[in-house]
Amino acid sequence: MEPAGSALEKVVASGLRRAAPGEAPLLAWPIACGPAVAERTEALDFHDGILRIQVPDVGWRSELKGLAANYLAVINRYSREPVKRIEFVVAGAKPQ
Repeated sequence: MEPAGSALEKVVASGLRRAAPGEAPLLAWPIACGPAVAERTEALDFHDGILRIQVPDVGWRSELKGLAANYLAVINRYSREPVKRIEFVVAGAKPQ
């Protein structure tokens, strides 16, 4: 018998691989970061290999930048479209 976690991961992976172009990285964000972080952040968009994530403040941005490599590894495990970089954007900040 296969462990439930492994079976669930296969179902999630299959669903994300069938997502519309550009959607899988956005949908994979809450899986990669977990529920506590997902509750305080929002996947904004995905273009040219860059996933933009809105964060509540500069402290969150700083903290999550340190975890970006881990998040990339998880997202790229599920997404057909490779994510090269995660860009953390502070809510309410003017675009650069």
